[in-house]
Amino acid sequence: MSTAAPALTPTTRALAWCLHLLIIGLLVLAAGRAVADDRPRAGFIVAASVACALAYAIGPLLPRIRRSRWAAAWWLAAVGAAWLVLLGLSPDAIWVAFPLYFLQLHLLPRRASLAAVIATAAAAVAGFGAHTGSFTAATVIGPALGAAVAVGVVWGYQALYRESEQRRQLIEELTATRADLARAEHTAGVLAERERLAREIHDTLAQGLSSIQLLLRAAERALPGRPGAASGHVDAARQVAVDNLAEARRFVAALTPPTLEGTTLAGALERLCTTTSARHRIAARFHLVGAPVSLSTAHEVALLRIAQSALANTVRHARATTAEVTLSCLGDRIALHVVDNGQGFDPDRLPAPDVDSGGFGLTAMRARMNALGGTLAVESAPGHGTALTAELPLTPPSRTEPEGRP
Repeated sequence: MSTAAPALTPTTRALAWCLHLLIIGLLVLAAGRAVADDRPRAGFIVAASVACALAYAIGPLLPRIRRSRWAAAWWLAAVGAAWLVLLGLSPDAIWVAFPLYFLQLHLLPRRASLAAVIATAAAAVAGFGAHTGSFTAATVIGPALGAAVAVGVVWGYQALYRESEQRRQLIEELTATRADLARAEHTAGVLAERERLAREIHDTLAQGLSSIQLLLRAAERALPGRPGAASGHVDAARQVAVDNLAEARRFVAALTPPTLEGTTLAGALERLCTTTSARHRIAARFHLVGAPVSLSTAHEVALLRIAQSALANTVRHARATTAEVTLSCLGDRIALHVVDNGQGFDPDRLPAPDVDSGGFGLTAMRARMNALGGTLAVESAPGHGTALTAELPLTPPSRTEPEGRP
């Protein structure tokens, strides 16, 4: 705990100057009255007043007195000694006791300052009584009342100062907390946007590039013996590149996927199955169960992206010959099922996602479902195909922001 006095503010500086002027004025008054009344010891009174004023003037000139309680105590002791000499010479010195109370209460610790104030008040009472030759109630009440007022004022000011400091610290902590919260929200927003961008890139551009790669490999295998088949694979790859370019442009502009423009989710899924069957050696078929319902853009984009990613994984990894895509409207929820007859895998032993080999598909699908309050389930076993089910609760479109927008 620091023993230094509180730093001076403009208000406390003004009060300090008032205290300086009060002490100097009272010392001048004591010396002036001694000279004016032509008292016998007027010269000694003037000398004691000057000595007390000089001892007091040292304090404001020494910064150490404001920083150290011990230095302040020694300075107050010197001022007090000079004042006691003056009090022994003149009864008018009793008035200097009042500003001394404030000095002692301000510069000394609480217990020490209270003891110093009591001692000063007792000295004032005793000195004034010795000069008047009697101890009346007024002789005691005056210095005692002045001491009580000084204690109340200074301790009240100190309480207000502490409360003000606590409020200042609280405001600083709140300001720092707000800054931390703003940084955390900014970081969370950056991470959320980064996750959204990663999902979109994986489900559009990455899958399209993978499809182009498969088609070009097929064209390479067809050459030079079957140039017609190779040309068909190249044309399909070119069309995939065109579609992905459109996806990239709309993705940058944060627009709805072109696959959903001018059609429903069921129509987009049926078209996806048709293009997948035409470009790759797999029979992808679409089925609609139940009456179509109106979905928010976020729901449609999420289900379409999951279907795209699931079929891309089937083409790339499953070695399947058929894939069944089913959109089921189940009253309060909508479900997407993608089932293939491929080689399957063990869902509990999936390799960790890797930059070179991929493996981000299921993670991105689950992230999409979690963002919309849905679920994703994958059932598969080696040699028994794969069944993927994505379910979403039906909510009014106005309550969910489109997934394709940042």
